[in-house]
Amino acid sequence: MLSFLALLVLIVFLALLYDFLNGANDSANAIATVIATKALTPLKALALASIFNLAGAFVVTAVARTIGKGIVSLPDLEREIALMVLIGGLLGAIIWTAICTWLGIPISVTHSLVGGLLGAGIAAGGFEIIQWTVLTNKVFIAIAFGPFIGFVAGAFIFIVTNWVLYVFFKKTPTTATEGVFRKLQIISSSFMAFSHGMNDTQSAMGVITAALVVGGYIPFFYVPWWVKLMCGSAMALGTFLLGWRVIKTVGWRLAKLEPKHGFSAETGAGLAITGVSLIGMPVSTTHVLASAVVGGTFFQSLRRIRWSEVGRMVTAWVITIPLSAAFGGVVYFVAVRVLIC
Repeated sequence: MLSFLALLVLIVFLALLYDFLNGANDSANAIATVIATKALTPLKALALASIFNLAGAFVVTAVARTIGKGIVSLPDLEREIALMVLIGGLLGAIIWTAICTWLGIPISVTHSLVGGLLGAGIAAGGFEIIQWTVLTNKVFIAIAFGPFIGFVAGAFIFIVTNWVLYVFFKKTPTTATEGVFRKLQIISSSFMAFSHGMNDTQSAMGVITAALVVGGYIPFFYVPWWVKLMCGSAMALGTFLLGWRVIKTVGWRLAKLEPKHGFSAETGAGLAITGVSLIGMPVSTTHVLASAVVGGTFFQSLRRIRWSEVGRMVTAWVITIPLSAAFGGVVYFVAVRVLIC
């Protein structure tokens, strides 16, 4: 049987591995379009995303509270069992995220963690241990409306952008306006990465903080600065080493992008993600940005959109929580027998 401290160290390790895979999948969204339109070189884009993801992680912690306190009622469980729920939830998310990242499918890594915690929590304490009100009011609403918000935001920014181009720059050569939008994309992709840090980097922070509270290492739920730093760094490393598979899907395969499309998608998605992050909703940045990419090209030409890729992503989105929950529940039962029995 592992000691309580050993279980806590294992949770920190798994949370950082989860964030590494989060960086490989979700964080790649923030820079996919800016690389696809050649506004930045890959290395510069990766550096930019890493800096602003980390900066966003230090701004608010509302999403960390939702993940760490709002899914499973950990105080109602024994200390060791509560830690096993966190381990099962993390491993459930890690397994599903690793599969999708390898296949190059952009998913909601945050929702895979929600599913993992849901499955492990039900396995540990039944349905009554789950805080369904928080799930309904924050997580499920985000799942339902995230793609819609992203689509509308991307479409709106693109329509406004086209109007500005027509009214003020209709006599300007296309190559000149493309150059302007490539420069604007540096700002919009930075904003997108910052908003991503405000939302997605907090999932692992919430789990680690929850474990620290359960263990009595901190008196109440707040995210220590060193937790923010470790999680942000792990995510940046994942983006740098494994982000290319998802970058190719969002940047090239999903739709044919020009700089104005990239700017519209990044700006629209960044605004939407910032808004929901401030109220603690763990939205899928993948859902929002991919939908913004589609929205940003939808009213120009449907032929620009590769619907087969859209269908593949929608399928992954739909099954993410159920499959992650199944993985989380199975891992919980195995972990209890192996680690504390």
